[in-house]
Amino acid sequence: MKRKSGGNSDFWFSMLEEKISLDIKAALKARNAFLLSTLRLAQSVLKNKALKKRAAQVKAGGPAEDAALSDEEVVTALRTEVKKRKESAEAYEKGARPELAQKELEEAELLRAYLPKEADDAEVEQYVREVIHEIGADQKQFGKVMGLVMKKLAGRASGDHVQKAVKSALGI
Repeated sequence: MKRKSGGNSDFWFSMLEEKISLDIKAALKARNAFLLSTLRLAQSVLKNKALKKRAAQVKAGGPAEDAALSDEEVVTALRTEVKKRKESAEAYEKGARPELAQKELEEAELLRAYLPKEADDAEVEQYVREVIHEIGADQKQFGKVMGLVMKKLAGRASGDHVQKAVKSALGI
């Protein structure tokens, strides 16, 4: 979807970014402060990621106009934010701050709603077996298997989840 963003420049937004933007407007109208602050934080993370991508493209001599994030990049960024919230919640629990831990977990759950359904164990293991069979992998090719499986799953499984399945399949 195309949308003006001040000045003369046009930016292309992914469908997820557009949904977050629309949900921010809805949260404003509903006066839902928690939803609003969480979504604004997510939107800020995505804008910063797009700016970094744009700067890297300009530095490499490419066009700045093609710096919009793909849905896959948005999913990766949101997964990172969910992971940060979980880690923060664990730290708050250890620090005897259950109210802050609960807030972090609620934010993680809210952000998780914008992510595609995660692949279950059986699906991840199936992809791992397929990749190992395709390339005839052994223990030394752990990294290659990880990369190919992550690419096939396209953000539908966490790296930790895939890593466990690959280690199990390769007998590591």
